[in-house]
Amino acid sequence: MSENTPLIASPAAPAPTNNWLHVLRLTLKSSPVNYFLLFVPLGYLAEWLSFRASLVFSFNFVAIIPLASVLAYATEELGESIHNDSIAGLLNATFGNAVEVIVSVLALSQNQITVVQASMLGSILSNLLLVLGCCFIAGGIKYPQQSFNQTVAQTMSSLLALSMSGLLLPAAFHASLPGKTENLDSKILEISRGTSILLLIVYCFYLYFQLGTHKFLFDQALEAEDEEQLPVVQEQNGTSADVSDSHSKRSFLTSRPRSLYELGNQQPTHLAAPSSLVVLLLTTLLVSFSADYLVSSIDDIVESSGLSKTFIGLIVIPIVGNAAEHVTAVVVAVKNKMDLAVGVAVGSSIQISLFVTPFLVLIGWVFDVPMSLYFSTFETAVMFVAVLITNYLILDGESNWLEGVMLVSTYVIIAISFFFYPDTIAT
Repeated sequence: MSENTPLIASPAAPAPTNNWLHVLRLTLKSSPVNYFLLFVPLGYLAEWLSFRASLVFSFNFVAIIPLASVLAYATEELGESIHNDSIAGLLNATFGNAVEVIVSVLALSQNQITVVQASMLGSILSNLLLVLGCCFIAGGIKYPQQSFNQTVAQTMSSLLALSMSGLLLPAAFHASLPGKTENLDSKILEISRGTSILLLIVYCFYLYFQLGTHKFLFDQALEAEDEEQLPVVQEQNGTSADVSDSHSKRSFLTSRPRSLYELGNQQPTHLAAPSSLVVLLLTTLLVSFSADYLVSSIDDIVESSGLSKTFIGLIVIPIVGNAAEHVTAVVVAVKNKMDLAVGVAVGSSIQISLFVTPFLVLIGWVFDVPMSLYFSTFETAVMFVAVLITNYLILDGESNWLEGVMLVSTYVIIAISFFFYPDTIAT
């Protein structure tokens, strides 16, 4: 035995499984919200049997929440089985907002442009204000002051500012020209499409920055958090064994979902690549059906409830794709893993603004749907306020519960304002 050999060896990780009963059990146990999978068949039956629109909407709304959780779990398991951090990170970046993409593409196919634009703006606002604010409050109750990687926070702040400019400039262009300017809408559409291409290119550079040239910056955050957790593990076990965490060898983007699904489990059993791929494809298919039924019932919901499409898209629909991730982000904040919590909240907003929204503009271009980056003056002002206050609060790399109260209060004020905001102005 060499002097470098630990006295107590770390147990070997279980081999990936292809047993379908085991795969089903692992998938169902991946998140507590998976109990709501019972609403998937209920949502389908409500549509097929022509139930009231409110029931169709409600059942499919609840059904998509656990499906989004399973989709994220399958994506992470597929990335884990590939044994390549860059590819795994790319998978997580691509499928991280798959539910939002599916719902929005189906809404675009039904020409629900107001709903799509509102849901994109709502996803950004809920992540920046509600989720991040809840993380700051939950963590701040237990810890007086929490810290996270300041360099990463500054990078994210800059990307948020860039994405905001992509939404601000079309609105400024529209406001600066007379209302009867010839072909104003077509010019804004052309500006939006050109801007979308550039934003997608910037997003690709961001992935290369995070997974390639500056991977060490994002790894440092995970290593610091692992070191903070290590003494706890040693104290509980009563030994000084050499405990290692694979987070320190993986990029921030790659590790984020894994940290959320494997809290407290040092040696989890993973799905094999074929099993992960089947679960991913099957879940995507189920999400597409539920999303289609959800979107189809929106018009009836608007007529019966009196709510505007803007409010439904801005406040209600963003809950669908992010509920499970929101809960787990708060959980890791309580565990003092603030880099992961901030990465979930702010990172998801960056994905929506730099990838999903520009991607939907180009999808609309392909299918001749006039989806643009033009938002009303009020919506643009709301986005500006959200990004401004978030950037101010994360630039110092520290957080407390009062900052969380500020963020959540801002979100509630915005929600109240949009409750009274009519669709006629939004369009």
